[in-house]
Amino acid sequence: MTPVRQRKYSLVTPKKVHLIAAARPNFMKIAPLYHALKAQKWCRPLVVHTGQHYDANMSDAFFRDLTLPEPAHHLEIGSGTHAEQTGRTMIAYEAVCQTDRPDAIVVVGDVNATAACAMVGAKLWIPVIHLEAGLRSRDRRMPEEINRLVTDAIVDVLWTPSRDADANLIAEGVPPEKIDCIGNIMLDSFEMLRAKITTADTRAQLKLTGPFAVVTLHRPSNVDAAAKLEELVAAIEKISEKLTVVFTVHPRTRKRLAEYGLLERITEASGIRATEPLGYIEFMNLVMHATIAITDSGGVQEETTYLGIPCATLRENTERPITVSEGTNRLLKPAQLAAAVDEALSGRWPKGRRPELWDGQAAMRAERSLRTRLQA
Repeated sequence: MTPVRQRKYSLVTPKKVHLIAAARPNFMKIAPLYHALKAQKWCRPLVVHTGQHYDANMSDAFFRDLTLPEPAHHLEIGSGTHAEQTGRTMIAYEAVCQTDRPDAIVVVGDVNATAACAMVGAKLWIPVIHLEAGLRSRDRRMPEEINRLVTDAIVDVLWTPSRDADANLIAEGVPPEKIDCIGNIMLDSFEMLRAKITTADTRAQLKLTGPFAVVTLHRPSNVDAAAKLEELVAAIEKISEKLTVVFTVHPRTRKRLAEYGLLERITEASGIRATEPLGYIEFMNLVMHATIAITDSGGVQEETTYLGIPCATLRENTERPITVSEGTNRLLKPAQLAAAVDEALSGRWPKGRRPELWDGQAAMRAERSLRTRLQA
């Protein structure tokens, strides 16, 4: 598969390909790839669910919406520290590989399971492919950045979503022949489900009749410190005077809001609709019609750029700078939210464009890349 390993494969027997899923964005990214591979005779894709997100609304709902099968393997890792999650994932996934060895492993994104399963595959001499490789925030305080760096250093093939990711990898010394720019596979999921998303009745269920903002927050840098979270709550309260705010509350965020005595300020405010995490179809129906999305999620930055929706990202940096340089995303502080909402309401938000290869065809390019490399 690579100049180092020189493994050759026949297409007589279908190749077993493990698709590793751990968190919400992973599910959306493996779904188009699963369906693209499933349609081929040369391979047999199998979903491995690590269980990092065990809340039904954050995992089972995505499998249902994206018509993914029951996982072939469920590691049931659950929550814990980064070391606990990484260690338990490596132990459990190594056992799977020893009893049901795949011909290739596809790891996704930047969660702990990404690095853990990549290390298992590398040490067992199983070819590993990183879907969404090359993204960099250049902030090593972010655990996700460590996972990206570790994974990209040890995998065999790097599937990037954009040309700036290619440049990051080449600058780090990755041989260009290991890199395939396939585009943004997150958007394949959107196109696959566009009809259902468009006709979903999420707005009616939430009784949304005027302009609204969608809010998602979950990163430790935003929700784990009481002072920072209180600042964000105050900013959300302020913008709820201008338009309705739909706050989809991540379990981690809900726990912190309750712990810091802030939950009632969200749940009882007249202009805020606090909900449990939504399924992908329901959530994207909101995003499609939102005046502005306010987030710290990487996926939402991409989806809003694709749809041309204003996006305020409450972070100091982003591993997806193309959503800022070419798209509709801006990096803001809580104090800047009110002015941002005014810009979005007035139509003065800068217009963006879709980056190259963000066209809903990334899974097909990934399938061709994998087939070519497994025959090498």
